[in-house]
Amino acid sequence: MKLQELAHRILALPSDRIQKVGIDGVDGAGKTTLSDYLASFLKDQDRPILRASVDGFHNPREIRYLKGRTSPEGFYRDSYNYDALKQNLLEPLSQEGPVSFLDAIFDVNTNLEVKRSPVQAPSDAILIFDGIFLHRPELRQYWDLSIFLKVDFEVSIPRGAQRGFGSPDPQDPSNFRYIEGQKLYFSESEPEKYASIVLEYNQPDPDLKI
Repeated sequence: MKLQELAHRILALPSDRIQKVGIDGVDGAGKTTLSDYLASFLKDQDRPILRASVDGFHNPREIRYLKGRTSPEGFYRDSYNYDALKQNLLEPLSQEGPVSFLDAIFDVNTNLEVKRSPVQAPSDAILIFDGIFLHRPELRQYWDLSIFLKVDFEVSIPRGAQRGFGSPDPQDPSNFRYIEGQKLYFSESEPEKYASIVLEYNQPDPDLKI
């Protein structure tokens, strides 16, 4: 599927209520770059666009690493505060607009809560939301359209390393937590089964600088 085709499919979503688009994939898949592209394209079509990421809803470090710093189960189960994500963003945007919501509550780099003013969402807005693990059972119901970027670890790990995220070697022990945590996600949540669109993304559109 061409990128503009994907954008037009999102643009075709009904405008009588807020639409929520989830873009899922492993670390280094290219979710943020694709989401930013889609948001920019859709804004040019005069549709109100909201942009947010699961990274704004991390758990504090002491929760994320409760099962150990190398634990795949800890990575999958404890990385994010899904109750806060639903309460502050997904539930409000599931109501009839216009509504107020928070697009982030936590800064993972400082390990501190962030204080932000609520954002106003018009009733015909589209949320472009990126992140890992978006097809967990407790999140599936919220997506009006969901996209899963299918990328081999041999591609995603070096791609992520280019952006400063760890070793480029998938066999490096530092990647064990993340690769095995994603495999646990695949096994339990079957993202390819539940995604509206699965994109083979080992070789993304050359116009996108992944």
